[in-house]
Amino acid sequence: MRLTINDIFEVETAEIFNPDEFKPVSKVTIDSRKVKKGSMFVAIKGNRFDGHDFVREAVKNGAGAVVVNRKKLNEFEDLEIPVVAVKNTLKAYGNIALLWRRKLKGKVVSITGSNGKTTTKEILAVLLGERYKVTKTISNNNNQIGVPLTILSANEKTEVLVLEHGTNHFGEIEYTAKIAEPGFSTITNIGESHIKYLKNKSGVFKEKSALLEITDKLNGTVFINVDDPVLSKRKNKYGNIITYGFSNSPDVKGKITGYTKEGKPEVNVKGLGKSISVVLPLLGSSNAKNYLAAVAIALKLGVRKNEILSGTKKIKPVKSRLNLIVKKNYALIDDTYNSNPQSVKEALDVLKIISLYENKIVVLGDMLELGEKSVELHKKLKSHIIKTKPALVLTIGKFMKYLAGELSKSRTDVLHFRTRKSLKKYLGEFNVNNSVILVKGSRGMRMEEFVEQILERTN
Repeated sequence: MRLTINDIFEVETAEIFNPDEFKPVSKVTIDSRKVKKGSMFVAIKGNRFDGHDFVREAVKNGAGAVVVNRKKLNEFEDLEIPVVAVKNTLKAYGNIALLWRRKLKGKVVSITGSNGKTTTKEILAVLLGERYKVTKTISNNNNQIGVPLTILSANEKTEVLVLEHGTNHFGEIEYTAKIAEPGFSTITNIGESHIKYLKNKSGVFKEKSALLEITDKLNGTVFINVDDPVLSKRKNKYGNIITYGFSNSPDVKGKITGYTKEGKPEVNVKGLGKSISVVLPLLGSSNAKNYLAAVAIALKLGVRKNEILSGTKKIKPVKSRLNLIVKKNYALIDDTYNSNPQSVKEALDVLKIISLYENKIVVLGDMLELGEKSVELHKKLKSHIIKTKPALVLTIGKFMKYLAGELSKSRTDVLHFRTRKSLKKYLGEFNVNNSVILVKGSRGMRMEEFVEQILERTN
């Protein structure tokens, strides 16, 4: 797979200087440190760095061509390699990724959702890996830079490309979906994530549904989670659909038949001619939902029952997402990657069913990007926390103080901390024996530092 000069002429607003020197490109990068001989370097201006400052380093490292903003062209007139000048290098990067995607012979699967998209992507990649050569989104590369980056990491050997699509502003999913042109797609669920920008659940659906609509226009297959009330209402909107869920009569139906002491669900999946029973190596009902979505897609793509069973054993928790760490006399649930009302409730459900130790302790930081509903949504967690019957709740953050105030009106023991230093000091001294501790909060709250504080005591 290579990009030719004819391909580059298709990039919007592109002007090519030194075109006679252009040689077909098999690698495109935005990181000058990753440039290999003959690759193309695209200079993108980010929040912290401007790629144009690294163009000469890229050339020194062997770049065979560079893409720059037209306004910066005069800075690179002395370069003897092909220089592609464009109006917007970020959009050009997307254009190049689309050209690359159209050269791929493998299938493309796209996943988005308010919760569980990363875990679903990871599960699916493992299951598909039992049968196919898979390329997937690495880390959290799911935005307008990350999706093109992942597409460009695929090659002629890729049989299935699994993409994660993230968003917090209107238009992002549509942009990345048009570049991905998926043949298969799903939305894991519609929750109250990023509603500071997306306004409400209707706004969340409007933004994320662009993925399904683009898949549908391409005559692809759309997978609908019928347990989600927002998604279920739209199940007749698309041409080729496969439904999945734990209720009613979907095409692929899941059932949780029990839990282990560690909170791992025992799951049965029936559909598309298969019946599969497993104990998931992950925690809680939310991961059972993620697993069901992944199995539905895997079955449609031809993965056999024995391959799903063998793949399931290889599934591992995603770092900082309902990750259970068991120590000698206590256990810790690290769910610090991010937070919103639904994911907090699901984490509390996990805490409730774990019976390894007697005491349940909750450490919560603010849920961010909830806009005008921030105070209300933090207060609403009260009833769910009470059902968990925690021995102690520790909170930090300007919004969590409202939850702490609500809990203090009940019989729940709660302590609110105004500073990180004071919470760290408390965590360094309190008794963790015979306890299961949940630590959760939004990314900006850096809750992983409190996980480290607890674990340092026993390392």
